[in-house]
Amino acid sequence: MSIREEIERREREILSPYATLSAESEGRDVWEEPCDIRPVFQRDRDRILHSKAFRRLKNKTQVFLTPKGDHYRTRLSHTLEVSQNARTIAKALRLNEDLVEAIALGHDLGHTPFGHAGEIVLNDMCAEGFRHNEQSVRVVERLEKDGSGLNLTKEVRDGIRNHQTSLMPKTLEGKIVRLSDKIAYVNHDIDDAIRAQVLTEEDIPMELKKTLGFTTRQRLNTLIHNIIMNSQGRDDILMSDEIREAMLDLRKFLFQHVYKNPVAKGEEVKAKAMIGQLFLYYKEHLEFLPEKYLRMMDEGESEERVICDYIAGMTDQYAITKFSEYFLPQAWQVDGY
Repeated sequence: MSIREEIERREREILSPYATLSAESEGRDVWEEPCDIRPVFQRDRDRILHSKAFRRLKNKTQVFLTPKGDHYRTRLSHTLEVSQNARTIAKALRLNEDLVEAIALGHDLGHTPFGHAGEIVLNDMCAEGFRHNEQSVRVVERLEKDGSGLNLTKEVRDGIRNHQTSLMPKTLEGKIVRLSDKIAYVNHDIDDAIRAQVLTEEDIPMELKKTLGFTTRQRLNTLIHNIIMNSQGRDDILMSDEIREAMLDLRKFLFQHVYKNPVAKGEEVKAKAMIGQLFLYYKEHLEFLPEKYLRMMDEGESEERVICDYIAGMTDQYAITKFSEYFLPQAWQVDGY
């Protein structure tokens, strides 16, 4: 018996009857010889972790554009917080931690530079539309490894695609990530807003603090415990009505006081204009796209979709660099007088 088979045997013995077992995965689109050490979801987790798209998350905006400080969240630190919350819940419920972690680490791979500001622009300008969750799936299926993709299992891709509020994953592990995403950003966005001095702890409605907690630590504890307590022994991932409504009200509060706050979003108009100009520029100058994107058009992909692929993959700084290169006067390079 290989190490992988031994791990799969332990999963059958230890995990909940509602867990997604590695040995029972629906598999990959392209068959591969199983690894002798790692089950399929662990292998998927490793592929995501080593991908270029994952590394770029460290230089992509979460909420605060180009913040002056080292402690604001980026898309990468958000992803890691989602993963940690999700693994805590999965372990307590005896669900598949490898699957949870793979989904969590991959759920935002398709996010644009400058957070949702970039997503809004690409969705407006691309006739086919643009959604970061669908783009995350496209990254792992089509864009990574120069067009061959990561060939992830169907369960991981389902969890990545359906992590947004309006959607629902097929697995309990995917449902955990879906809620953990909201738990993470509701809490860390408050923390960042307080750091940016656009919000104070006292601004949060007292009723919400009484229900969820008076600090970030207390609120995280309340939300995670509530999911675990309400999901034990059930074929679903649930929150109590009171806590779910309080979390949604806290999210509404953030939209009013942080996400739409002119201090927090003061640079968003510039970021949107920059992404829009880059999109239009590449439509007129396809020859400036990298070779692999030109090859994708030769293979039948639409111009707009490929342009979205390229721009969405940019970090904040790379987008600024390309914009400067195309639209700002460059210094003359001359020797002597």
